[in-house]
Amino acid sequence: MTIDPDARAAAAAEAARRRKLRRRRKRERQAVIFGAVLASLAAIGLGAAAVWTGSMDAPFDRAFTTLEPSPSVEVGAPPCVPEGTLPVPYGDITVHVYNATSRPGLAGSVADLLGQRGFEIGSIGNFSLKLRGTARIEFGAEGIAEAYTLAAHLPDVELRYDARTDGVIDLALGARFTELVPLKEVPLSAVEPMTGVEGCVPLDTAVPGAPPAPTPDPDSEGEDAEGDEDGATQSEAEEEG
Repeated sequence: MTIDPDARAAAAAEAARRRKLRRRRKRERQAVIFGAVLASLAAIGLGAAAVWTGSMDAPFDRAFTTLEPSPSVEVGAPPCVPEGTLPVPYGDITVHVYNATSRPGLAGSVADLLGQRGFEIGSIGNFSLKLRGTARIEFGAEGIAEAYTLAAHLPDVELRYDARTDGVIDLALGARFTELVPLKEVPLSAVEPMTGVEGCVPLDTAVPGAPPAPTPDPDSEGEDAEGDEDGATQSEAEEEG
């Protein structure tokens, strides 16, 4: 039987067209799959970066155990300022300013602003961990009035009591920090005693944390240029947002 050459050519062309179509559809499916994988990886990376920098809360709780609070005192509650305590003159307060974020230069810029308000600035550097909140002030029994005076300049600040023996205080700036309280709105008066923060306890029942490690020498402490290196040493082992 003789096969028509035109029919043979048409069949071959049709077979080639179908093979080409199958290859194109395969490439399209692969492109869709690879695109979805890359988009998922990008979304995971952005989410991880946001959690790491404190811009977003983690979708899970890292604490695996729950500690029961003391029946007599809230562990870690800061001491109340003694009754009748007036604000401390800013020039008598020495503050170490630390960057607890990945924002470069944050500690230096805030230290400049506090210096302009009259505070004495000690070390400037990076905190040993990232903080999700606005700011944290760490102080000892000798620096209660100083800590409360500085706290009036910061919105939503956390007070953290430790066992240091001097009146120097540490200020760590967190991810939610935006600006100091405008000077004219600072709720302090030279003739009006300060009041304790919500949840504070009498000094003799306050439980101090571990004493801080030696503070770096201000002359050798680098500016918080990178914002994510451990410049300052603190007593905390993990972040509490």
